[in-house]
Amino acid sequence: MPLSPIIRIPFNIRAQKLERDVQQGEVQQREVLARLVRTARDTEFGKAHGFAGIHDYEAFARLVPVNSYEDLKEAIDRMRHGERDLLWPGRVKWFAKSSGTTNDKSKFIPVSDAGLHDTHYRGGFDTVAFYVKNNPKTRMFDGKGLILGGSHAPNYNVAGSIVGDLSAILIENINPLVNRLRVPAKETALLSDFETKRDRIARETLHQNVTNFSGVPSWMLSVLHRVLELAGKDKLDDVWPNLEVFMHGGVAFTPYRKQYEHIITLPDMHYMETYNASEGFFGIQDDPNDPALRLMTDYGVFYEFIPMDEFGRENPTVVPVGGVETGRNYAMVISTSCGLWRYLIGDTVRFTSTRPYKFVITGRTRHFINAFGEELIVDNAEKGLAWACRETDASVLEYTAAPVFMDGKARCRHQWLIEFSRPPADPARFASLLDHKLQEINSDYEAKRFKDITLQELELVQARPGLFHEWMKQRGKLGGQNKVPRLSNNRDYIEPLLALNSTSKGI
Repeated sequence: MPLSPIIRIPFNIRAQKLERDVQQGEVQQREVLARLVRTARDTEFGKAHGFAGIHDYEAFARLVPVNSYEDLKEAIDRMRHGERDLLWPGRVKWFAKSSGTTNDKSKFIPVSDAGLHDTHYRGGFDTVAFYVKNNPKTRMFDGKGLILGGSHAPNYNVAGSIVGDLSAILIENINPLVNRLRVPAKETALLSDFETKRDRIARETLHQNVTNFSGVPSWMLSVLHRVLELAGKDKLDDVWPNLEVFMHGGVAFTPYRKQYEHIITLPDMHYMETYNASEGFFGIQDDPNDPALRLMTDYGVFYEFIPMDEFGRENPTVVPVGGVETGRNYAMVISTSCGLWRYLIGDTVRFTSTRPYKFVITGRTRHFINAFGEELIVDNAEKGLAWACRETDASVLEYTAAPVFMDGKARCRHQWLIEFSRPPADPARFASLLDHKLQEINSDYEAKRFKDITLQELELVQARPGLFHEWMKQRGKLGGQNKVPRLSNNRDYIEPLLALNSTSKGI
């Protein structure tokens, strides 16, 4: 008996509620803040910041400072050692390992039981709910979902406590009923060696009826290519003919779309973006014809935003969701049921709508280039690359860019290191197209490029095949939530990549 008609029922009910609540974002956010503050008022952090006396947003903003990871690090480390009631009530057992700060290789984001269910799992459920709403005849539940996860390890010597990729924590705690609809086996999904895991996932799923998959586009693509190698096929259509949707997140999908469309030519294949991070689950693409994401306002997350033109000032403007404007770039600040309070997550967003609240991810507060006042962000880079690829029939696999502050002829420029899956016939034309598109969409970059006075035309360096994979492997960053830094205001990433690119070694 087909399972899809039965399983679709609860997702349809939730989708109907989401539709009814489309105008209730501000009301829901006030309720979320009140619940978070009330729940945590007897924690060490809550007592120190007067949570018992907070009854509105204004008091919360006045009494609680905006925090970086460094500000919360001591409390988080104490939580990792088993201390209770610090940032969130009770003992937190799970910690999601995320990319590091200036001073540390990794951050360890607390994941409470409340946050696991009211944010992370709810986000996954709602992603499916939106998909079912938009595709009422879906048969995805008649097959298996390929879920690509990371790995975890014991946390210090605290009994029952683990640290690792968020995806591994989610798989470890997944509902047994959901577990029956997913592949690969849990022990395979949680392997730490990505290359071993990649091969085992491919072998375990090759002869399954996979109808959907979810994960980070870059790592999923690597797994899918291994599936094709084992199957001796060029298209996934011939391996999984009932495949219908890829729910992706973690990195921008634009550089990978053509590669997916090359290996999946099924006429009803869908792609659905989510904004899920170690810190929480924030947005879902609710309309397949609109790339913007719906801000999920009824989870265990309270949102605030700092205009990027004020970011870094001593006292910048900080507004709740009701104070945002469309078309403006913001740094996102979150307070969560995992104990992150007014936490500067490091991502930047731009709202496209406020009824409902919908946004696009524009980059990172750290991952940009502003060496000469050009304020180039990841959103600019993605649009520029997409244009240059369309015009030259090229396809980008991975890339990173950084400033050249001054060369031997006293010239300054941006240097782009790009690994192509399909190189342009004329790399110089590709570079020129990218440069002109960046000027078109970024007036600051255009001003600095005027007559080559401040910035010269960007430089394109072609990466050899497998370069970024090899670099990530050397750094122990294969798989999981790890991603290639796209833009940097310094040359800390690009220099070792260029050095590696000059060698003849392959992966």
